[in-house]
Amino acid sequence: MLNLSFSELLTIIPAILIGLTIHELSHSYVALLLGDDTPKRLGRLTLNPIKHIDPIGFILLLIAGFGWAKPVSINRENLKHPRRDDILISLAGPVSNLFFAIFLVILLKVVILVVPFRSASTFDLILSVFISFLAINIVLAIFNLCNYSALKRI
Repeated sequence: MLNLSFSELLTIIPAILIGLTIHELSHSYVALLLGDDTPKRLGRLTLNPIKHIDPIGFILLLIAGFGWAKPVSINRENLKHPRRDDILISLAGPVSNLFFAIFLVILLKVVILVVPFRSASTFDLILSVFISFLAINIVLAIFNLCNYSALKRI
């Protein structure tokens, strides 16, 4: 069981919700670009986290540090190049998390350079929020890339 304080939960829950949403939305969007409108018809082409979060997987993420989101359904018959397109759709989620993490690093650098922090506690709070978001997105990316490569060897 994870031992998180209330303040840690306040930063980690939005980070998880946003990280998983970006991840699943990216799978959906790439599927649509490659010819499969199944995710769109199922309402998965949205930034609404409720459409992407699996309640049990989300609770387990908070309790055990391991969980999942709702998988994006695709119909391979709608894809022009099913084998290649399946790989691209699978990679879209983790790649989007890596891009979001890079964006967050750049944004943090801009915030540090531009915002005049009046207290160390304000800076610490902002830094902890960024670190939570970075950690979640990097872990999502790495876990999914490792999981994907392990599944493709079977």
